[in-house]
Amino acid sequence: MMLRKNNFIERSIKSALSFLKDSLFAEEYALKKGWLQSLDPRIKMATFLLFVIQILLTRNIFILLCLYVFCLWLAYLSCIPLRFFLKRTWVFIPLFSLFIALPALFNVFTPGEALVVLKIAGIKLVITRQGLSGAALFVMRVITSLSFVVLLSITTRHFELLKVLRIFKVPQIFVMTLGMCYRYIYLFVEIIENTYLAIKSRVGTKVHYAKGQHMVSWHIAYLWQRSYQLNEDVYKAMLSRGYTGESFTLEDFRVKPRDWFWLCFVTGMLFLIAYLNYRY
Repeated sequence: MMLRKNNFIERSIKSALSFLKDSLFAEEYALKKGWLQSLDPRIKMATFLLFVIQILLTRNIFILLCLYVFCLWLAYLSCIPLRFFLKRTWVFIPLFSLFIALPALFNVFTPGEALVVLKIAGIKLVITRQGLSGAALFVMRVITSLSFVVLLSITTRHFELLKVLRIFKVPQIFVMTLGMCYRYIYLFVEIIENTYLAIKSRVGTKVHYAKGQHMVSWHIAYLWQRSYQLNEDVYKAMLSRGYTGESFTLEDFRVKPRDWFWLCFVTGMLFLIAYLNYRY
């Protein structure tokens, strides 16, 4: 029983770390010959920002569903595997938003027309039509906007995103912090994997809980100290080589005819959605 429990913990740690690395460091998809990869990063970010703003302003669930299907279609045109994309958009934030929206289903928080009556431990709870509509609208907004943001990050190389953020006048300190975090997350994930493997090779599979707590707390402190020292050393090395916080790339951005076509298409599409949202 203890062996199964330890195997479960080991599998959980490895699965979580593998998912994190696959999510953050999947730049091979940004190098594929897809539709979104061929667009100018500035035009692409601007249009995706317009999509997110329109999603936040939309009050029609059917329109949100159409936008979500359009996002999946863009992922297909950009050579992104559907399973890979869905795994990155349906975990953590959408599930958390679904958990938040659950209380809004009941008449205690959203009075209205009754749809379903539930009795739990002698307490009568009523799911209302208005509550169900509001919860579905909230969850659909989160899923759709998150899907567009994830699609943008997958189809654009990291250093190009940082450069576009500076072009859009995002504060330099924010861009610099984002770039540093991205570079060192992978390093710290490797440290966690190696630390766990070292503990397992020296201690084995059975550890008393008190000793295990001491080992975990010591390694957390060690990882914090090591990351802080590494951060200082790398930052000083970057400053000595002339780093000023700006992101530079060897490639210059150039707007091509397909970029203007995409911008006009998205603008017309969003104007149509805004009109339909206002009418209906």
